Amino acid sequence: MLDRSNELAAWDRDHFFHPSTPMGTHARGESPARVITGGEGVRIRDSAGKVSIDAFAGLYCVNVGYGRTEISDAIAEQARQLAYYHAYAGHGTEVSIRLAKMIIDRAPDGMSRVYFGLGGSDANETNIKLIWYYNNVLGRPEKKKIISRWRGYHGSGVMTGSLTGLELFHNAFDLPRAPILHTEAPYYFRREDRSMSEEQFSQHCADKLEEMILAEGPDTVAAFIGEPVLGTGGIVPPPMGYWQKIQAVLKKYDVLLVADEVVTGFGRLGTMFGSDHYGMTPDLITIAKGLTSAYAPLSGVIVAEGMWKVLVQGSDRMGALGHGWTYSAHPICAAAGVANLELIDTLGLVENAGTVGAYFRKQLAEALGGHAHVGDVRGDGMLAAVEFVEDKPDRRFFDASRKVGPQIASALAERGVIGRAMPQGDILGFAPPLCLTREDADIIVKAAADAVESTFKQL
Repeated sequence: MLDRSNELAAWDRDHFFHPSTPMGTHARGESPARVITGGEGVRIRDSAGKVSIDAFAGLYCVNVGYGRTEISDAIAEQARQLAYYHAYAGHGTEVSIRLAKMIIDRAPDGMSRVYFGLGGSDANETNIKLIWYYNNVLGRPEKKKIISRWRGYHGSGVMTGSLTGLELFHNAFDLPRAPILHTEAPYYFRREDRSMSEEQFSQHCADKLEEMILAEGPDTVAAFIGEPVLGTGGIVPPPMGYWQKIQAVLKKYDVLLVADEVVTGFGRLGTMFGSDHYGMTPDLITIAKGLTSAYAPLSGVIVAEGMWKVLVQGSDRMGALGHGWTYSAHPICAAAGVANLELIDTLGLVENAGTVGAYFRKQLAEALGGHAHVGDVRGDGMLAAVEFVEDKPDRRFFDASRKVGPQIASALAERGVIGRAMPQGDILGFAPPLCLTREDADIIVKAAADAVESTFKQL
C-alpha cells in the first residue's frame, strides 16, 4: 500500500493539473496531497486509511451523503440500458424527461422548463445568453448589462468568472468583462456604518442598487443575479428584509432576477429552494450541486413561465435557439438526479437540514461565539460560518498574510473534520451533508473549538 501511495503521489505531482491549487508548491511536493478512496454517510476515507467527517460535503454538493447505492445502482442500470443520446432537435430520453418533471414539481411557483448542462458555471453561461436573447426578442438591444454583487460566486469561466465578485477569480485573468457590473454585498457583519440595523442595511443595499441602475440607465440594465445566501464569498445569509427590498427595485426598472441556487437548491436551507425560503420570485434559477448530490455532473436552468413565452416568440421568428451542449440532459447524469431526488424525499433530508442545521449552528455559536477572536458565527439551514478577527470590539481583521483561516482549517483537518477556509477573509465554512446527525454535529463542533483554541495559542 505504501509503494502504491508513493507511486500515485508521484503521478499526481507530475501529471495532474488541479483546480484552485497552488501549482508550484503542489508540483514540488511542498504542500500535502490527499487521495480519497471511499466514503459513507458524512465520512470519507483516504489512501492512508484516515477517516474524516466531511463537514463541507465535498464542495457543498454531496447532499445525501457518500455511499448511496440507490444512486450508483441507478447510474449503472441507465448505462446498461442507454449510456448516451443527445437532446438536440427535440430528442430526449425517458429519464431526462422524468427528471425535468420532478424538478418543476419541486420548484417555486411559476417555473416552467428546465435546460440541462453539466456544472453551475455552464448553467450561468446559459443564463447570460438567455437574458440577452430575451431582450433581443423584445426589441431592446441596449438592455444587456447584468448586475452581480461583490463576494458573489457564479462560476469561473470568462463571463461567469466576471459575474463572480471575488478577487481570486478576477486577478491575472483580465476579469471582469463588460457588460457585468457589481453592487454592494449584503454582508451585515462587514457593514461600514455599524450603527445600522439589519433592515437599514438592507435598505442601504437596495438604494445602492437603484443608484447603479439609474447611473447606467434603466434601459441598459437587463438582470440582477444573486445567491439566496452568499456562498463562497463567506457563507453570508441576507440581512432582514433584503430580498424584498431588492426585488422592489428590480420590479420598478423591469430588471430580471436570476437566483443562483447551485448551493441552496434541493434542501440545504431546510426548504427545497432558497427562493421559497426568502420569498424570492426569480425569472431564472441556476441549479447544480444538490441536483445529483455530485454522484454525476449535472446542472440546470429553470425558466419561469413568463420568460419562457418570450423565448418561444423568438424561436418562432428566428428558428432553433443557437445554444447547446453535447452532454445536455445526459441520461446517466439524469438517472443520478432522479434517484437523488427520490432519496432526498425518502430520507426526509430537507426537514433534517432545517432541524439538525439549526442545532449545529446553535452549538457552534455556544462553543465559539464568546472567543476573543471570533467576530461572527452565522448561517442558515445546513450552512454555517465562523469569522475570525484580530480585535473583537473594534472589529479589526487579521492581515491576510498571516493566513489565520487556513491555519484553523488545517488544524481542524488534523482532528478528523473537513471545513473550508473561505476566500477574502479569515472565515471557516461548514456545509455538511444534509444527512448529518446531532451526534456528528457535536463531533464537528468540538473539533472546531479545539482547532481554534490550538491555533490561537500558537499565534
